[in-house]
Amino acid sequence: MTAPVAPSGTSAPPAPAPVPRRFSRTWWAGWLPRPTLLAAALLGAVVVATPFLARPVGLLLAAAVVLVAAVDALLAPAPWRVGVARDVPPVLVLGEQGTVTWRLGSPVGRVVRVWLADALPPSLGAGARRVRVALPAHGRAAASTTVRPWRRGTFQLDEVVVRVPGPLGLGTRQAPRAVPGDLQVHPAFPSRDATLLRLELDRLRNAGNRIAPTLGGGTEFDHLREYRYGDDVRRVDWGATARLGHPVVRTYRVERDRTVQVLVEHGRASATVVDGVPRLDHAMDAAMALLTAAGEIGDRAGLTTYAAGITGTLAAARRTDQVARAARLLHALEPELVEAAHRTAFAHLAARQRRRALLVVLTELGAAAAMDALLHALPVLTTRHEVVVGSVSDPALVAMADRVPGEALVAHGSAGAAEVLARRETDAARLRQRGAHVVTGPPGVVAERLVDVYLDLKARGRV
Repeated sequence: MTAPVAPSGTSAPPAPAPVPRRFSRTWWAGWLPRPTLLAAALLGAVVVATPFLARPVGLLLAAAVVLVAAVDALLAPAPWRVGVARDVPPVLVLGEQGTVTWRLGSPVGRVVRVWLADALPPSLGAGARRVRVALPAHGRAAASTTVRPWRRGTFQLDEVVVRVPGPLGLGTRQAPRAVPGDLQVHPAFPSRDATLLRLELDRLRNAGNRIAPTLGGGTEFDHLREYRYGDDVRRVDWGATARLGHPVVRTYRVERDRTVQVLVEHGRASATVVDGVPRLDHAMDAAMALLTAAGEIGDRAGLTTYAAGITGTLAAARRTDQVARAARLLHALEPELVEAAHRTAFAHLAARQRRRALLVVLTELGAAAAMDALLHALPVLTTRHEVVVGSVSDPALVAMADRVPGEALVAHGSAGAAEVLARRETDAARLRQRGAHVVTGPPGVVAERLVDVYLDLKARGRV
């Protein structure tokens, strides 16, 4: 792939780091390009096939080819003198397309062809990892490729290999170059548009409703005013009364901004795949949907991740970039092959969240051991907070349970799927008995249902 030459007015690549001039495998391996090797092999075959008296001539020709190739390679500019820089987007979203650009600078006063190979991780889905660039005399050029990552995480980009052929193209010189860089791939948020649409519809439904401020009730201080007949004497501010010389009472208003705390469990069960994607990624989608809804309404939103213990926290806040901060926290999260310590996580959150809040636990239903631990730990939260448990259901299980039994294998699969679905329904009923709201649904739909439950609880004054 030959990249177009960029105008010489583009920004110059940084000065290359010095590379020790030593004979390493990657340095001398490219001295003889493929055409030169083929020519040497052809001459070798001629030498073997010719009569004994003609062999010295053939040997001289072969030696001449090798000598010319070596001289041509020595005339090539040193690879460590070629300026190399890599431009990558700091953040990409899983499945979306980005561009990686290599910028090179020529160290000599003639046109130079440069071959560059970059050790980009395969999971970035790069369209090309090798490019050819023609550098003008003391000029600059750029080449680029598209990337479409199919895995989350932080990718450390390090080494590229630069190969420069000689003037005749018979010999080349190459060397590895350190070009460090980082690329973060954040989780996808497929339910974003549906979440924003639900919020807009909720605004339109409530457009004509005006909520009058309730003074004197609630728990959030509003202002001081003079005492009136019938006021509760428990609300008298005695300090202000002494200063002003007449009775003064405190007035309070009902709180409008509440706290929504999302807990994402990434234990053993989160590693299972639903609709081609790990359950953990579906939970991330639901978490970002809830944080988006809370931010649009004006509530404080936070995030906690846990497996065998607490693995990450994002303090609840009203910030415009809270969803982006959550994506940074979630992007490198991976399932851990341990049972989730629900009680440890709930106790950690209950100790820090004293005021009543909406707590959304994103976990998996159906695993007996994990379910018992969740049921025993749930009262730690339900005694003070409104709790919602969200879980992704597997459409493949539903389809398998609905299949008409025919062969023995199909019958066994259908019966097993029906048993799993029944166990999930039983677990959901047990969670409701413990005071939690339970929301289940297929991928994407569960995020929308969680937002609907949040809006409903908000409208009813439960949070």
